[in-house]
Amino acid sequence: MITTRTARAEDEAVLAKIDERTWTPAVSPAPAPPAGTPFFDGGTRPEDVLVAEQDGAVAGYVRLGEGFGIPAHRHVLVVDGLAVDPDRQRLGIAPPRRGRRVYERCGFVTEGVLRGEFRIDGEDVDDVLMARSLA
Repeated sequence: MITTRTARAEDEAVLAKIDERTWTPAVSPAPAPPAGTPFFDGGTRPEDVLVAEQDGAVAGYVRLGEGFGIPAHRHVLVVDGLAVDPDRQRLGIAPPRRGRRVYERCGFVTEGVLRGEFRIDGEDVDDVLMARSLA
């Protein structure tokens, strides 16, 4: 059974390990976090993260953040990260596997595309902007 909950400080090690095991240039334009990088820091607090558990074990997470730090934008949350433990992929935690389809299955729609926004492994990669109303 898969359940979700807000992260807790004691999830630190397993979430950092999931980040370490899932990072590739294909999933993030940012450089890989150095070994030993804490998951929770000044920018990510446990209350900013929803954890997926399968049979009581942390299986993945979604990290939420605020968009622009101004009052008129406080009603907007941004998905700052999403990962599923490679040993638990394809078990329905964030189906299906490919990124855009995960969001589409959760009701997100494409609002814009920034063509060639990133260069990864010598190739231009688009940044696809997707949104979903939570109202």
